Amino acid sequence: MFVPVWDENPLRSIRFQWVTVGLIVVNVLVLLLQASGLSDQTIASFAIVPRELLHANLPMGTAVPVAAIVPVPERFTVLTYMFFHGDVIHLASNMVFLWVFGDNIEDCLGHARFLVFYLLCGIVAGLTHAWMQPASAIPLIGASGAVAGVVAAYIILHPRVRIWVLALKFVPLRLNALIVLGLWILTQLAMVMLPRNDAVAWWAHIGGLVAGAVLVIIMRRSGVPLFDKGLTSA
Repeated sequence: MFVPVWDENPLRSIRFQWVTVGLIVVNVLVLLLQASGLSDQTIASFAIVPRELLHANLPMGTAVPVAAIVPVPERFTVLTYMFFHGDVIHLASNMVFLWVFGDNIEDCLGHARFLVFYLLCGIVAGLTHAWMQPASAIPLIGASGAVAGVVAAYIILHPRVRIWVLALKFVPLRLNALIVLGLWILTQLAMVMLPRNDAVAWWAHIGGLVAGAVLVIIMRRSGVPLFDKGLTSA
């Protein structure tokens, strides 16, 4: 639909988005580690497997993934899963959104609270996916749920900011954040309601969105307005 490229939203409280950049670097390094020869079994050790996390019983005939070979406690996978990705495209799609929108959420929350915010959104996203598919034996990886929390926070704080996007991958457009991110959110909602047969954890996106919308209201710096209140249009 739209690929965000840049937003017209300068930093106001911090000089540089250290946590946002740090998260991107960590995700890239983990993918490089994966590409260096990590087996699928090893990666599965760090993924959320709903039936293992929730101790649910599998229906008869359900395929079970190869056993994980790294003894990662299941409760820790709600953190580790969000730093692994299936391939470069999977990573890039998440990191582009984090790069464009994460800095302003970090600006509004502060460095430490933004890191906590991001991780909590990812945890809620992973748990939502597990709760909605408790018998699934398919490993879940990716930062999509945490990034969805960042998107929800951005639209709560900055719906009137102009964003440069690429439509159809090539056409540059300058649109309000409410349009760009609102359409993205509506797409996520539609995908959980429509019959589908894909490998995307749409419920994780929904969980991340809800967590981000709630947490940003609670965790934002004192005096940071919601919905661009007080913003003067150019």
